[in-house]
Amino acid sequence: MENLKEKISETLKVIRQKNGDEYPVGIILGTGLGGLVKEIKIDHEIDYSDLPHFPLSTVESHRGKLIFGTIGNKKVVAMQGRLHFYEGYTMKQITYPVRVMKFLGVKTLLVSNACGGMNPHFKRGDIMLMTDHINLLGDNPLIGKNEDELGPRFPDMSEPYSHELIKIAEEVALENKIKVQKGVYIAVPGPNLETRAEYRFLRATGADVVGMSTIPENIVANHMGMKVLGISIITDECFPDSLKSVDVNEIISTAMKAEPKMTLIMKEVIKRI
Repeated sequence: MENLKEKISETLKVIRQKNGDEYPVGIILGTGLGGLVKEIKIDHEIDYSDLPHFPLSTVESHRGKLIFGTIGNKKVVAMQGRLHFYEGYTMKQITYPVRVMKFLGVKTLLVSNACGGMNPHFKRGDIMLMTDHINLLGDNPLIGKNEDELGPRFPDMSEPYSHELIKIAEEVALENKIKVQKGVYIAVPGPNLETRAEYRFLRATGADVVGMSTIPENIVANHMGMKVLGISIITDECFPDSLKSVDVNEIISTAMKAEPKMTLIMKEVIKRI
């Protein structure tokens, strides 16, 4: 991704041909979690394939569209379909849409994902607000030359997920009688699910759930000064001593069943920020 600023300008040129509005809220929708789009009053949408330098989502259940519209009275831009390291993309490619979002005016980024629960107090179908993360992807989107105009060489990560946004999400959940967990998300490259020994190791690091996404986008969002809210849906229970086989269809099914609760939280948070 050499000449990053030039590439961003070329992508923005195509987007601005349709709309010159500013979008203060960005949304990234995870596996099986595209339903929030139904809550958006859509102005227009653009396929990733029509945007210069935008990677294409190759994963089942990820649509691959950039959607522009409003939720409540807030202008939002949503990625319906995210990108993953295991698809073969570089970290800079995965996070390129977040860079573009910043130049569309995004100050707050909401990210959702499906994950495996390792904390024995968590159950399949639970919703977890991300309070912190551990990066075991083996790479970082900020490696290489730093563009000082985009963010600092050594960005602070003491609050990767906004305490303010977590508090708002908790208030929304309480008002709507939705149980939410809070915890630490750890990311691994995938695409295989983990072994019993790996789950024991990952739990021992201090993580509550494990997934294969979100952290690269979070790092770049923090690099560019955005506030981030991360919401996970626990789609399977990863307890080594009682581990059962699971396939992607089960994961997507669980995510879709829990999605309405997550969608309600995200929608109400957007209205209150």
